[in-house]
Amino acid sequence: LFGEEEGVEDLAVQLGIGHLHNIARSEFGTPMLDDLLRQAGELAKTPLLCYANSDIILLQEFIDAVQQIRRRFPKFLAVAHRLNINITEPLDFATDGETRLRGEIMPLGEPGNDTAIDVFVFPPEVYSEVPPLAIGRAWFDQWLIKDALRQGIPVVDVTLVARAIHQNHDYAHIDGGQRGAYWGEEARRSLAIYGGVPHAFTLLDVTHELLPDGSFRRVRFRRWHAKLREWIWRQLIVPTSSFRHRLGLRRGAPQKTDKNKI
Repeated sequence: LFGEEEGVEDLAVQLGIGHLHNIARSEFGTPMLDDLLRQAGELAKTPLLCYANSDIILLQEFIDAVQQIRRRFPKFLAVAHRLNINITEPLDFATDGETRLRGEIMPLGEPGNDTAIDVFVFPPEVYSEVPPLAIGRAWFDQWLIKDALRQGIPVVDVTLVARAIHQNHDYAHIDGGQRGAYWGEEARRSLAIYGGVPHAFTLLDVTHELLPDGSFRRVRFRRWHAKLREWIWRQLIVPTSSFRHRLGLRRGAPQKTDKNKI
């Protein structure tokens, strides 16, 4: 575990894992992606690295999916759409926590949008030149997809097999809250490094998809299809909403990008 925040050292002892204090930070105290991946790559004795935000829960099917990808591709980046859930009390995974999660909580979850990318799995050698991007601020996650595509490395979506389960939370830990995370000074710096075009590389830009039968499908035109769905929604569905409502017809809105991220 990296970090000097309260409770990190105690948790490392509890889990019986190493605790490293020194990680490069911005002048705002935010950990930096380049130093984190460099140190992780130097320390790791495994063939793969996984970066996951600390609000993410991964289950066994995620590990199984990654193993299938590794058998197919020598180099890859694995990603997943997230499922947003509300957890109001601790889950004990040593007893019935996973059963409750699957049976009571996940069925009530809502799919995240294509810009929310919270977990990445890749061989250590995939990212050899990482820029100084602030972790937990906008654009560092989308840069990881952009750079993999730049190198011609397959970006594989495992959503049909395993989701990234995301615990909903507020942004009280960041100055400026959610807007500060997406559009504060550090986020603006990262956007300039990323390329200056918001959301140019998201989950709409994966190259492959892992299917439930274990096969892989090339992904084509996903971004085009998303734009078409949005156009249909704006041009055809929204203008006829009052008429359809009078007829008793209802239709849910398509997934939209978080307004704070636009």
